[in-house]
Amino acid sequence: MTLPDCTLAVLRRRRTLPSERRAAALDALIVLTLPDDAAFLRRLPEPGRWQGLQRRDVAAPLSSRSTTLSNERQTAATLAYVKPGASSFERLSMAGKLLRELAARKPGVVGVLVNGAVADAALWYEALLTAAWTESFALPVYRSRRGHPWRLGALELYGAPALDLARIAASARAGNLVRALTAMPPNKLDASAYRRLLQQLARRHRLSFTWYSQARLQRLGAGAFLAVARGSAARTAGIARLRWRGRNPASRERGGSLTAGSPDVALVGKGILFDTGGVNLKNHRSMLDMHTDMAGSAVALASLTALAELQVPMAVDAWLAISENNIGPTAYRPQEVVRASNGTTIQVIHTDAEGRMVLADTLALAARTHPRLTIDFATLTGACVHALTERYSGVFTNRAQIGGALVAAGASSGERVWNFPLDEDFDSDLESPTADIMQCSADGKGDHILAARFLKRFIGDDNPWVHVDLSSATRRGGLAHVGTEITGFGVRFTLELLLTQKLQQRKLQPT
Repeated sequence: MTLPDCTLAVLRRRRTLPSERRAAALDALIVLTLPDDAAFLRRLPEPGRWQGLQRRDVAAPLSSRSTTLSNERQTAATLAYVKPGASSFERLSMAGKLLRELAARKPGVVGVLVNGAVADAALWYEALLTAAWTESFALPVYRSRRGHPWRLGALELYGAPALDLARIAASARAGNLVRALTAMPPNKLDASAYRRLLQQLARRHRLSFTWYSQARLQRLGAGAFLAVARGSAARTAGIARLRWRGRNPASRERGGSLTAGSPDVALVGKGILFDTGGVNLKNHRSMLDMHTDMAGSAVALASLTALAELQVPMAVDAWLAISENNIGPTAYRPQEVVRASNGTTIQVIHTDAEGRMVLADTLALAARTHPRLTIDFATLTGACVHALTERYSGVFTNRAQIGGALVAAGASSGERVWNFPLDEDFDSDLESPTADIMQCSADGKGDHILAARFLKRFIGDDNPWVHVDLSSATRRGGLAHVGTEITGFGVRFTLELLLTQKLQQRKLQPT
């Protein structure tokens, strides 16, 4: 098993507008402008072509039209109109639409130009770059006769202002990594293969890597995780811990101890590589795409690799709960009582609520290192999808003062989130007659909120924590700039939280 090739198209910056000669060397040229700036079109190569496009229809914001230039290469020419004050989601959606329309031509070199009169031109360049690097990335396929997938060779930016190209590129690579891992069939990405890929990534990004095997987890008392892993004949499940230690000497950690040093951030991910539902077996349609139930672990992993690529001066851990939820004679059952690594006893209600079980022990182990901020990612509940559809993901936090920052990060990144309540009185729905807590309620009402209340018990009030229920991990027809059903949602949101909002630097007091 080799790592997905997440190499991006080469980027070239041009200071001036494209000449006719330069345009003739492009396979496609995308131009974004204001609906009422006719003078700008006269400065473009073959201005009559662009003016003809302008006259074709009413120039409505977020609309586009296309033609070809008259050069020998027949450069595809796309004229699109910005919407003043457009949201990040609108910019990404527009950029994705433009790139998907070009994809059928499989262009090798694409030029991008945004009218300098556009107030937020830098943000439009960022959206187009991101969309181009995303749309031209091929998800893994296993056909005997493979065609030639589109591989964009180069992007040329004309007249672009200063951009944080390193972050844009790292974010795009990480998003593509999430999509590639999530798309892998369950017989290709089993626990052993995932562990090997993690080791390769650790070497590539200079991360330290620790594997908590089932035997080691048994010694640590991680009964919630091990209950889920019991159904698999191969004892290959485990919890991976990868660590990035940036250039800040104060944030370095020694050895592999759980308690040596405190990271700035812990990223925790649900990595259920296939989910049958266990004894409470899913039906066919609900089980069909359950190889994607590990998307949370991919988001945590890829966010860590992006931060390492950017050489951030932070101490960051990623904890990945890697298992399958299988049916079999040794699978865990409703009404069992298991003990998690923090000593909490859990009454099992439904074996298809396995995600919160593996996360319980993983969060408890991460909490022992006392991170300044913990963020977990999981395709956890259908209730969150029913509440938000797949257009938004849900967030929860034990620090009410950062709820606004979470929503703001979603809006800025284009990965939109909704902050749900986490009031204590929800705990009455998880009261157990036989254990400290029930795994879930029997009726399923508000399960996304109850799942968050359940997980909160394992992080502890002293540790600032954000839970992301990834209802947007997959969406038929794609989402924003992503045209595939597997969206890679989560990396842009995380980088916005850590690099712009800088939540890990705030003094977050219990609320």
